Amino acid sequence: MIALPMSVQIKEVGPRDGLQNEKSFIETTDKIAFIDRLSETGLDYIEVTSFVHPKWIPQLADAVEVLKAIKRQKDITYAALVPNRKGLERALETGVDEVSVFMSASEGHNKANINKTIDETFPVLKEVVEGALSAGKTVRGYISTVIGCPYDGFVKPTQVVKVAERLFDMGITEISLGDTIGVGVPTQVDALLTEMLQHFKVNQLAMHFHDTRGTALANVMTSLSHGITKFDSAIGGLGGCPYAKGASGNVATEDLLYLLHGMGIETGISLDKIQQTALLIEQKIGKRLDSKLVAVARGEEH
Repeated sequence: MIALPMSVQIKEVGPRDGLQNEKSFIETTDKIAFIDRLSETGLDYIEVTSFVHPKWIPQLADAVEVLKAIKRQKDITYAALVPNRKGLERALETGVDEVSVFMSASEGHNKANINKTIDETFPVLKEVVEGALSAGKTVRGYISTVIGCPYDGFVKPTQVVKVAERLFDMGITEISLGDTIGVGVPTQVDALLTEMLQHFKVNQLAMHFHDTRGTALANVMTSLSHGITKFDSAIGGLGGCPYAKGASGNVATEDLLYLLHGMGIETGISLDKIQQTALLIEQKIGKRLDSKLVAVARGEEH
């Protein structure tokens, strides 16, 4: 049996990475209530929204209103995704705790997602990072398509290292490595982390798995074996990628919690409260969530 960490931090991205992919707009009051419920579950990190232009992500056009209205708990980091200087100005108005910047490891996905090449993206992000740091905020970086890209195919770990080095040089504190289209399997995650950990400390990295092909929890196990203790997840398995055909949601927070708690790994989060909150947001979005533990909470366990 692999040596397992004593505790793991879960970073809840459902309100942003999840709701931005819903076809219909979730009412602002419902978003606020959703985040306030998440704040009562024991989570210590919630990614609330995105300051990407509303034309591109209309579902999160109410970012300022939501961040200003939620009931903040003192021990929780409330973060937001910020694409550029203009988005940063809006985010700083709200007193956001942490700023997240994002780009892809692959050219094809970066162009589809940001409409820029990788090299063209770095100066834009540098401006955001410097502005956020000067405002006293911490900055997190997301690297998408770290294993596979819907346009370019397999992505080499050395390419992910190159992008990460540039981001860390800007002054960010942590990078979340995203299997955006959910193609990764444990051997690929092992190869990626073996390469990454030759260049970076384990506490500088988090993992962000999508469960498109049902391999997310297996990939979590591989990450744990490398000493990774930070994972992004979305309640109910919300999410996807608008630029990746067939990409389903993030690994579900409740499914991840069941795995971790069952192995004796502490998270500080109430699985029951997460399940009940998932049932609540399921009603608001008007469709069934497909995580295993939401089905259990509905009483569908066989």
